Amino acid sequence: MFASALGGLSGGSYSTYYGRKPVYLVGLSLVVVGSLGVAFARSIRELMFWRFFQTFGASPGISVGAGVIGDVYRLEQRGTAMGVFLAAVLLGPTLAPLAGGLAAHYASWRAMQLMLGLAGLLGFTTLYLVFPETSHPGSLGVYQAKASGIKPGRTYKFINPFRSLLLLRSPLLMSVSIATFLVLLTDFAMLTPMAYTLGKRYNIENEVFLGACFLPNGLGDIVGAPLAGRISDKLVVRYRERRGGVWYPEDRLRVTVFAAATFVPLSSLFFGLLHKYVGGTVGLVLNLICLFMNGVGVQMVLGPTSAYLVDIMHSRSAETIAANNGFRSALISAALAVTLPLIEWIGIAPAYAVFAILAWGGFGILWMVVRYGDRLRASNDVGFSSATNN
Repeated sequence: MFASALGGLSGGSYSTYYGRKPVYLVGLSLVVVGSLGVAFARSIRELMFWRFFQTFGASPGISVGAGVIGDVYRLEQRGTAMGVFLAAVLLGPTLAPLAGGLAAHYASWRAMQLMLGLAGLLGFTTLYLVFPETSHPGSLGVYQAKASGIKPGRTYKFINPFRSLLLLRSPLLMSVSIATFLVLLTDFAMLTPMAYTLGKRYNIENEVFLGACFLPNGLGDIVGAPLAGRISDKLVVRYRERRGGVWYPEDRLRVTVFAAATFVPLSSLFFGLLHKYVGGTVGLVLNLICLFMNGVGVQMVLGPTSAYLVDIMHSRSAETIAANNGFRSALISAALAVTLPLIEWIGIAPAYAVFAILAWGGFGILWMVVRYGDRLRASNDVGFSSATNN
């Protein structure tokens, strides 16, 4: 989680200064090198060393990708584009458990790492050959440095990756980060102890079958992300027309309020109850449906909130997404450390009821942002964008 957060923060900060394409190319280079290092590691220390580089290189993908979407898509198209982007990104986590299970069962985990290295090399080659720089002309820090008289050979600048976290001093951005953390926590709490919960309850010992149990949640992610993005775009257009052309960024978040109030907490609550009281094939199928609904609900929150952050922080969109993701990852890491002890202490059904209550807390925060976000933006304490910049 630390490497992921650090990579995302670094990528977001450097993409604002140097552009999107250089960050992509450097990151994918690290993915290739790190994957090869992990594949040929001879000890745990070597594996963890190369795993850090592998994760660090892959992490900027989401924050920089969100910045690219902000660069090339108009306001009323941005939610749909963000949803499609997240759906494509989530293909990896969806297929990873099954692919990893197949590799571990029939070959070796090292073969999986070699395939990741090959995928990173393919991505690097494609981006190098066909991907243009999407940052708006003159907006990058390196261009501004050259314009101020700094010689081209001296344009390298070290950027503190943690400076993006200062954006979270805004009560509005901090509220969105906490709300998405509370929602996303249900997802991690259901998936991380899968072997201990579903695997143990329904006697699933085969790695391939256990990996397949992750698919419903991933499919829910892929369905929910583009669906929510399209709905959020329609809401932006509809409410702007109702106000005679006046745009409120918070209109995009109306779809997240519904999902955070229903799909997310109820799927967690019923996951625990079904696990405790319904056994056999019926219980397993119903739990998998809960995983699917949780995936749909979580992405109906995360997708529009990401687009919303790009809307209100257009000039520093990648940094804002990176700060949001990094802070959220830190909170999830701490929360997951107590998830399994909590399940063992109070039982599965009460534990997932706690996660459901926390998700309803996220709903409450999102509702407050929708209702009072315009007042929080009025302070403009971190440089919120105006409607004309979007």
